[in-house]
Amino acid sequence: MPLSLTPANASHCAFARDLTRRAMLPYYHEYGLLWLEEAFDEAWGWREQWLVTEGDSLLGFCSLSQDRQALFIRELHLLPEQRGRGVGSWVLEQLAQWARQRRLPLLRLMVFRSNPARQLYQRHGFVEMGEDECFVRMQRTID
Repeated sequence: MPLSLTPANASHCAFARDLTRRAMLPYYHEYGLLWLEEAFDEAWGWREQWLVTEGDSLLGFCSLSQDRQALFIRELHLLPEQRGRGVGSWVLEQLAQWARQRRLPLLRLMVFRSNPARQLYQRHGFVEMGEDECFVRMQRTID
């Protein structure tokens, strides 16, 4: 079955919130941050939300925003059983194509410093642009 990115709607918010919480809570604890359900729900309203699907199967979701320079990956989460089979790589390449189609020169994201996904992003052309005590800012130039 081919992978696809399908627009999410309000009925998918609980799935996305739960998936994000399960994936990110260990990092929130590690860095002493407070997870706020309300903050997730508020952001759901102003970001672009996309489901990662394979046929009728829901594999994960991604959340995007953009400005005049960049498409920002705000969230990208896959169900644990879907990780390690190339789905995240496929999503990153789709989002790079979207940035190109939108005539945006950059694809950007922030990742927790200790998150092993940093290596995935580096393999897909993201470079580290700076960091603070919790996060690394990364970007990929779109040609």
